[in-house]
Amino acid sequence: MNTATRSASRPAALVNRLVPFVHVADVEASLAFYALLGFETQSIMKDGRGHAFWAMAKSGTGEIMFARASGPIDAGQQAVLFYMYSTDVAGLRKHLLGGGLRDGGVYHGVKGPHDGPRTVFEVARRDYMPAGEMRVTDPDGYVVLVGQLG
Repeated sequence: MNTATRSASRPAALVNRLVPFVHVADVEASLAFYALLGFETQSIMKDGRGHAFWAMAKSGTGEIMFARASGPIDAGQQAVLFYMYSTDVAGLRKHLLGGGLRDGGVYHGVKGPHDGPRTVFEVARRDYMPAGEMRVTDPDGYVVLVGQLG
């Protein structure tokens, strides 16, 4: 069944879009970080003191929502894992390092001295992502994996 036929046969009541909604310590810090990955702020809501408590950002067909968390973030729990794609992972890594992220070197799969928020690791070639994949941690310590297709 081709995509057009499958789409035509799906009931309208089914989910047709997914937007991650992430609780973060600082909405504006998250917007600034994800801007380095190409996400542009689409909408932002602020409280009476002018602090952002919710925002939506978009890059290409990808979207992400942020909300100020009501408690501490435990990145070690890894409640959210992002997987994104780029057409130039090595170039993106250079861009992120130029944007102030720390160089984590080679990721060995265990917590190391270079782990932590705002860190980008070397591009690794995996069986499932032979063009390359890299690990990045956002301001809250959430892991963002970026793979290169093609």
